[in-house]
Amino acid sequence: MRTICVVGTGYVGLVSGACLADFGNAVVCVDINQERIDTLRSGKVPFYEPALQELVARNTERGRLSFSTELAFAIKSSETIFICVGTPSLPTGEVDMSFVFSAAESIGRYMEDYKIIVNKSTVPVGTGVKVAEVIGGMRTELDFDIVSNPEFLREGSAIDDFMHPDRLVIGASSRRALEAMVDVYRPLYQNDVPMVLTDVESAEMIKYASNALLASKISFINEIAGICEAFGADVGAVARGMGLDERIGPRSLSAGAGYGGSCFPKDVTGLAATAASRGIDTPVIGAIDRSNVLQRQRMIAKLRDLVESFSNRTICILGLSFKPDTDDVREAPALEMISALLAEGAAVHAYDPVANDRAREQFSDLVCFEDPYQATAGADAVVLMTEWNEFRNIDLPRILAAVATPPRFLDCRNIYDPREMQDLGFEYVSIGRPRLLPGEPPQEDVSTWALSSRFSSLRS
Repeated sequence: MRTICVVGTGYVGLVSGACLADFGNAVVCVDINQERIDTLRSGKVPFYEPALQELVARNTERGRLSFSTELAFAIKSSETIFICVGTPSLPTGEVDMSFVFSAAESIGRYMEDYKIIVNKSTVPVGTGVKVAEVIGGMRTELDFDIVSNPEFLREGSAIDDFMHPDRLVIGASSRRALEAMVDVYRPLYQNDVPMVLTDVESAEMIKYASNALLASKISFINEIAGICEAFGADVGAVARGMGLDERIGPRSLSAGAGYGGSCFPKDVTGLAATAASRGIDTPVIGAIDRSNVLQRQRMIAKLRDLVESFSNRTICILGLSFKPDTDDVREAPALEMISALLAEGAAVHAYDPVANDRAREQFSDLVCFEDPYQATAGADAVVLMTEWNEFRNIDLPRILAAVATPPRFLDCRNIYDPREMQDLGFEYVSIGRPRLLPGEPPQEDVSTWALSSRFSSLRS
């Protein structure tokens, strides 16, 4: 059993601490926020993440997980210290490293023997050297190692991502630190999870490069969707054809309203800023965020085209979080849509399975409902912004009867079939697919012809 201190009880810190405790380590999660620590000690998790509440409760009851504001004691009594604090964006696009360096100063102040300091926060390449300088400048007589162990947690599936990762990245400069980290993650090592054991700088770069590439796939397919709309092509068929190429793969090729959340937006701009600090021009990386901004504006333009004017309209937004299975609304495309609607005189009704309260904190004029059918009642248009599973099985005829006439629906996640929506009577608009209006003759669906007996006979 390893003794571990996790500095920070935000999303990454709490998930990591609970999962490391479940691996059999003794973990204390530390935060300066007394209210948050009191909440955790009472058995409650301050944000929504599937299965996290149960994981925290189980490991707390078994004595492997505890919560404290006593940073000095936690540092002194732990062998390994994980830095899991926020690294938000500055107005310049650079990364605000103040929380990381503050944690490093505290570690240097309180450590009394050899420690392994692990950067799990997403940090620019070169941070490990700076953290070592901060700690070494305060305690030159003590030995320590710096490790980069970036997280790859997706909100909504973070527990599974931690327990069954695609890979585990550990960057260190000593064999001693690498062996200790492999021991911390012993269950993953024993389950043959691929491990990338490398230097600190490469590990730091892996996280930023991965997020930038994933964000670029999203921006790319959204731009392809715009071209598809102009020529009557179907972005779903295009994405499937692309994804079957093993060099490309099918993941992150779903057209939609653009990416959001706490990672992709700040990591893309942070990587560009890091490159610029060394005089490196990165036109491709710089274009990723600009494309994402344009995609959000296109969604607003699509809705304006559908309803003609936002003034004195009632618009229903289904889904407020930036993705399903989380209550995180940071950089959520829905917020930009709501902001535009309210600014132009629309009344906005909304429903999200878990994020209503988070969104209300952003907009005092936002009217949230606990039921999607109440939210859609009398709406001049319905806009689906987040692809929660419950929306996939929603009672569409009931919504059709509840909304104003003509029934307008903007699907920013392409979860409904255009022909079914046309047959129901909606004026339905989606992303990168031909627009079908009620009463128009349906186009022949060649995808079904490919499965017909006639086609089968041709193949034989």
